[in-house]
Amino acid sequence: MSSPTNPEVKELNPVDFIQLQQYIEYNNLKVKDVLREFYADGSLARHRHGECINEEGFRLFLKTYLEVEDFPVDLCQRLFLSFQNSEPGQEDSTSEIIHTHRAYKQLTAFSEVFLKDVSCYFSLLEDGQPRDKLEFAFRLYDRDGNGVLDSSEVDRIIAQMMHAAEYLDWDVSELKPVLKDMMTAIDADSSGTVSLDEWVQGGMNNVPLLVLLGLKMIQKDGQHLWRMKNFNKPVYCNVCHSMLLGLRKQGLCCTSCKYTVHGRCANKNPAPCARTYVKSKKEIGVSTHDWVSGNCDSRKCDKCQKKIKSLQGLTGKHCVWCHTMRHDQCVDQESTQCTCGLLRDHILPPWAIYPVIKERPNNVKNGCSGSGDDSELNTTPDGQVLQICPVPNTHPLLVFVNPKSGGKQGERVLRKFQFLLNPRQVYNLSNGGPGPGLSFFRNLKEYRILVCGGDGTVGWILDAIDKGNLLVRPPVAVLPLGTGNDLARCLRWGGGYDGEDLNRILKDIEGSSQVLMDRWSVQVITDENQEEGDPVPYEIINNYFSIGVDASIAHRFHTMREKHPQKFNSRMKNKLWYFEFATSETISASCKKLSENLTIECCGTPLDLSGVSLEGVAILNIPSMHGGSNLWGETKKVDTKGLTAQEEPEVIINPEILKVASQDLSDRRLEVVGLEGAMEMGQIYTGLKSAVRLAKTSQITIRTKKALPMQIDGEPWMQPPCTIHITHKNQACMLMGPPAKPSGFFK
Repeated sequence: MSSPTNPEVKELNPVDFIQLQQYIEYNNLKVKDVLREFYADGSLARHRHGECINEEGFRLFLKTYLEVEDFPVDLCQRLFLSFQNSEPGQEDSTSEIIHTHRAYKQLTAFSEVFLKDVSCYFSLLEDGQPRDKLEFAFRLYDRDGNGVLDSSEVDRIIAQMMHAAEYLDWDVSELKPVLKDMMTAIDADSSGTVSLDEWVQGGMNNVPLLVLLGLKMIQKDGQHLWRMKNFNKPVYCNVCHSMLLGLRKQGLCCTSCKYTVHGRCANKNPAPCARTYVKSKKEIGVSTHDWVSGNCDSRKCDKCQKKIKSLQGLTGKHCVWCHTMRHDQCVDQESTQCTCGLLRDHILPPWAIYPVIKERPNNVKNGCSGSGDDSELNTTPDGQVLQICPVPNTHPLLVFVNPKSGGKQGERVLRKFQFLLNPRQVYNLSNGGPGPGLSFFRNLKEYRILVCGGDGTVGWILDAIDKGNLLVRPPVAVLPLGTGNDLARCLRWGGGYDGEDLNRILKDIEGSSQVLMDRWSVQVITDENQEEGDPVPYEIINNYFSIGVDASIAHRFHTMREKHPQKFNSRMKNKLWYFEFATSETISASCKKLSENLTIECCGTPLDLSGVSLEGVAILNIPSMHGGSNLWGETKKVDTKGLTAQEEPEVIINPEILKVASQDLSDRRLEVVGLEGAMEMGQIYTGLKSAVRLAKTSQITIRTKKALPMQIDGEPWMQPPCTIHITHKNQACMLMGPPAKPSGFFK
């Protein structure tokens, strides 16, 4: 039974629009996935009445689609009412997309809305273009449905956009007259009302309006990637040359080139953003500086080495590609040729990318890379496909950023790399995954990949490389944004990114060395006559696999995080929650006498588990688990007599030999250890002891007799009785960070 809607709920406003888009940015489902649940035998089918759903069904739609347990009740009610109260719009050529907010009057009495309208609306937010969203916004504000926005409706839009600006933390002290000027300019025929065509045409060229409506613009070459920003020192507008004033976010700054303007100046024909590719193959290799004026105050000129002093206006110039800074007069003394500066080895400059016609032969010449992906990320506005012809003796860096990792860190890292490198070599994994980037770089022979995310993101990229049909398998570095970051720790990239200078990290990548890392296939076969358990998260092991006590803790942690994601928005909070679940597992001992409920065979040799009391078993590929714990422990140094991994036996179970056996990322062997309980795990995590060494092997078969918690690379699930086969799959090429420099007096 649906709860009655609060009659005092206010109408939908731009802040709601922005919040919705932020929710959608961080969900993983598509509208079509949720719709299936409302039909046939879906879990939500009972909430559908014909073609309609009630308020409870609408709430469950939001909960399922946005993957949040505590979606704001008032926002849910406003959304539901908006579908009931809106008048049907006049049909036009885009009505199949834009009439999404329509609901018929007779539905109001029954507190139901059309499921098709709801699904179309969220599909629009999910995939719609700015033009479509502007049309939708017009229908939202045209409350009387007469096809134009009159003065009262325009005033209401301005008032609501002021609220949106405050929500976005803009400085609104001078915003209202700017918004009025914007709305006046949109009324092209000065009729006193705004038609749909005027609204769309004016809005498409009105950057602050698009930002306030929560609409993301598709970046074309030469178009700025605007972001509202707060400046902690005097900054001057690149258009009107006057200072940006205000206590909070005072202006718009381009993420790519740092061109800075007042909100009111963004529509006054600002200079274009730096190009990201050249227009023809003839320009390949012709390197030139791209200078942006201003805001170099107090920096040192790289030409004359003197300080760039403020002249109460735009001061100095900086190059987008080599990031050098110059006095205005020193620019004229500088060669026009750009070397790309200290990051030359990583940057894919515009003179290394050019367009070719789409109907081109598939052959690749001169080491140039053609993109087989038709994504708009790799094509020009006129449909030509971009192709890479790299600068000789460089290793362009392909950057993948998971903005969902590390709270807001992923978004900040994405913006920083878009500034330091060419935006066309930096990919947001929320926009199409790794496919477009790998396709763009597919035929290059010398390049590196940087994955900015947690261990799960690294595994995602490695899987994509396996399936990518690439000319070479590029080496992969990691910028750790997750919680555990075990793989990043083993590869010397650290336990977590804390805002360090990305220039230094790029320098470390340049000085890194290549290592091979084993990857393992895992096959889980549920016993006959058993109900299917949770889906197995991965088919490949990169880090570790475990059964029992540690997987039980991880499963509790995972379940709580799914229900209440807002409680898990920092590494410190995550670790505190993990400690709490470990404490409760110590008390409950849910995996006691584990050895009675499973058997393990290593290359056909059964392990004798009768002599140890275990609550967990872990199978290790790397020497780190759960945020830096070394379960295998330190190995005694002995003379190995030059034995290589290939000369080692397929399986070692002798305790004396295991004492001197060491771990290696590329030895084609797995280490098997036993865990005695949650209390002992705490001692392992603090380095007081190590787990019980059971075996070192190249193949494992596990049979379980009851439902047990399991995990692969930190992703847990509950598994009914089953048989598990683990075999070697392949080796991935990874980048090992340079050794840490000694610190202190004795270097």
